[in-house]
Amino acid sequence: MNLNQVINVCTVLLSGIGTLLEIFFITLVLALPLGLIVALARNSKCKILSWIMKNYILLIRGTPMILQIIIVYFCPYYLFNVTYDRFLAIIIAFTINYAAYFAEIFRSGIMAIPNGQREAAYTLGFNKMQTFFIIILPQVIKNVLPAMSNEVISLLKTTSLAQTIGIAEMFSLAQKQASYNFSIVPLCIAGLYYLILIFIVSMFFNYYEKKLSYYR
Repeated sequence: MNLNQVINVCTVLLSGIGTLLEIFFITLVLALPLGLIVALARNSKCKILSWIMKNYILLIRGTPMILQIIIVYFCPYYLFNVTYDRFLAIIIAFTINYAAYFAEIFRSGIMAIPNGQREAAYTLGFNKMQTFFIIILPQVIKNVLPAMSNEVISLLKTTSLAQTIGIAEMFSLAQKQASYNFSIVPLCIAGLYYLILIFIVSMFFNYYEKKLSYYR
């Protein structure tokens, strides 16, 4: 490939980064709070609720995400003859998937907090809600940041699965450009873009890990 072709490929792939980031940020906004809710439900004293969440997590973590995307998009059509937007389908599939993973991360962080802190908070007059949000949650966030960063980086790379149902994100555009130009250079450029994005995300988590280091 000559320089002009490389520049053209870079421009084309940049147009796909917008879709990639849109999927990434919307999924995070929805999956993080949902994951916390699932984690709390998983730890609930209500056995039925805990059992449902346990099996939800097992089902999601035990099946390929590409299968989940296909089911979320195509099942409404085959079951109810209903079709809906592909982008909405990918957001639903990604949110359901990553909420399960985030739930287990949150749950491990919650279980790592000694019960004595809860008892001390109750003694000081805090109710359960205040204890969780003021005492427990800040420590949980600090404890789970390293594991959370791994999942967030994984989400950034997994956005390429959106092409499963025909959404044109960056990597699918790179594959088309590679086929059109008979070259792997577009794929390498896509890899470079992913590396830059992952570097930015990593720096973000490193910053907040240092900022929350006073919990040590």
